[in-house]
Amino acid sequence: MITAAIRNSVRQLQSVHRWQRCYPAYSQRMFSSHVDVIENAKQRLDQLTEDPGNEAKLKLYGLYKQAMIGPCNTKKPSAFNFVGQAKWNAWNQLGDISHADAAQQYSQYVNDLVKEATPADTISDTSDGYQDLLVTNSNGVRIITLNRPAKYNAITLQMYKDLMHVLNTAGSDKSVTAVVLTGAGMFYSSGNDLSNFAISSETTPQEVAASSRVLLREFVDSFIEFPKPLIAAVNGPALGIMVTTLTLCDLVYCCESATFHTPFMQLGQSPEGCSSFMFPKVMGYSKANEILLLGHKMSAAEAYSNNLVTRVFPDDQYESKIKEIIDKIASLPPKSLSKTKQLIRGLETSFLKDVNDKECALLEERWTSDECIAAVMKFLERKRSQQK
Repeated sequence: MITAAIRNSVRQLQSVHRWQRCYPAYSQRMFSSHVDVIENAKQRLDQLTEDPGNEAKLKLYGLYKQAMIGPCNTKKPSAFNFVGQAKWNAWNQLGDISHADAAQQYSQYVNDLVKEATPADTISDTSDGYQDLLVTNSNGVRIITLNRPAKYNAITLQMYKDLMHVLNTAGSDKSVTAVVLTGAGMFYSSGNDLSNFAISSETTPQEVAASSRVLLREFVDSFIEFPKPLIAAVNGPALGIMVTTLTLCDLVYCCESATFHTPFMQLGQSPEGCSSFMFPKVMGYSKANEILLLGHKMSAAEAYSNNLVTRVFPDDQYESKIKEIIDKIASLPPKSLSKTKQLIRGLETSFLKDVNDKECALLEERWTSDECIAAVMKFLERKRSQQK
């Protein structure tokens, strides 16, 4: 939210630009760094949803002029030009502060304004209808916590829908810089809740499979299409869909005790989450096949060495390290982050959606196959016998 006065001051930079054209090499070194600082700070100003007040706007105006032009070099306006005098005083009082120092002060003041306007921890869970998700904000970073610790954060049909809603809302919310996805308790997620495949007397297996295909495709598409940095903070074991979607995240951090398991073949199913393409891409075919075909469970160290995770933290340092990462990304200019992500990911978006569609089509066929039904029944029977 840049004021008209700040925008209009750009016109007064013409003499500076002429100087730059005369001395381009020296000019580039002198001006590029603090101009970048100013431009990044102006992007962060867009996070403000309310007017910061005249005092703040005058301070921003003075620091902007000092950073871009230097010490005040204009005549003081007449006594009856109250607005002009206020702006002149805001600039003139900065004296001989250098371009770079003024730019740094401008950037820091913007950070302070944004921080003041953004609640440090605003919780919105059941009030927004999210029964098994905890959604919080930390200085512009939206944190989504899978909140079924007693069920190891297994994903229900409603959680699929709620996760999509939170991602779609965060993607269009100008106050959100990035999203962090994590789990409550000891698990990141145990993957699909198998009750998702329960068949009532009013539905057929084919109808359940068809509706599940649509839901899964839309869920994975919400990861593929998310326009801002998406960060996975894997706090423990991860299975199935919450492993495969990790390669659709931009940064993945985990604790030492985390494990990564995709037991698709044991359940007579097939890969999802674009893992049939992304796993070979990031790990190579041999390792991807071991994980997707043989169901090999990776340790955190193995996941790191095979490029599935960005960094592994000791269990006793994990929470503090994740907090540092959240604070770091919250301090960065949001438009630069989203535009750079689009540059990195954009070329693959339509291709990944096609991969997702093909994976979901195969899964629909698998879910109704005798092989899959027998494998799932065997798994459930083994689980029941272990609970006795």
